[in-house]
Amino acid sequence: MAAASIMSSQAATEAGGSFGGSLKHSARSFFCSSSSSPCNLSSQHRSNDFAAPEPWTDSASNIQALQQVQRRLSNHPQGCPDEATLIWFLRDSDFSVDAAESRLKAMLTWRTTNRLFNVCHGDVAPQLQTGKAYLHGCLDLAGRPTVVIRARKHISGQFPIAESKRLSAYMIDSALSLLQQPQRRHEHPQKQQQQQQQQQQEQILWIVDLQGISMSNIDLAFVMFVLQAVPECYPKRVGQVLFVDAPWIFKAPWEAFKPLLRKYAALVRFVSRRQLAKEYFTADTLPADFKN
Repeated sequence: MAAASIMSSQAATEAGGSFGGSLKHSARSFFCSSSSSPCNLSSQHRSNDFAAPEPWTDSASNIQALQQVQRRLSNHPQGCPDEATLIWFLRDSDFSVDAAESRLKAMLTWRTTNRLFNVCHGDVAPQLQTGKAYLHGCLDLAGRPTVVIRARKHISGQFPIAESKRLSAYMIDSALSLLQQPQRRHEHPQKQQQQQQQQQQEQILWIVDLQGISMSNIDLAFVMFVLQAVPECYPKRVGQVLFVDAPWIFKAPWEAFKPLLRKYAALVRFVSRRQLAKEYFTADTLPADFKN
């Protein structure tokens, strides 16, 4: 399960329940109404730079590379990551032992600096109780575990940034842990090709619900953390980020954040609730937040 495997985390459960009433758009969604909207960026047109790495084979050269990385990290202060993590970083480094070692050490340092080893449910329970993040109980149509962020429930400064970092890592690690577990899927007709795709999935989907946000929900320090964490410590694990129903107020922050994302901006797609329901889930598997 890659980087998540080095932590002991239990799957996050949906917190916060429903919206507590019917919510309306605070403004017309700019990004999904403009002809130049990023909504035109479909998953089929995203760069292969973000596809999962080439699969592992038990070739002599691959096994030798794994053994070399294990030896090099055997005396690391934080210990050597598990085999699944080592293999993932090797795959994403084109089986370069030197490159994988360097990236793994950077990941371990990042987790140490931010106190992100062995994050458990109790560590992030107060934040989960706000309802601002949860792990959806069903996979999307591509077979990906899905993290849902309710941006309007994240209040900048409500929790120390260190706690927000731990929640972010906990949610990603929990989603990744599901990639090696049998998944509950609602019964409905599936093509054989799609079933195979679901069984082989190695990435997760990140949904950010922007409906009803205000400036108090936009947290620059947290965004900068995510920009660093996902590419460096979860390489190619987040297959796509969906911004749902982005209002006009989000335009200026997005223009400021987008250059900082560099090539990773291509992971982002702006969609409406209707698009999310039609293109990513079935009627049975769509998160309840987006059913109306």
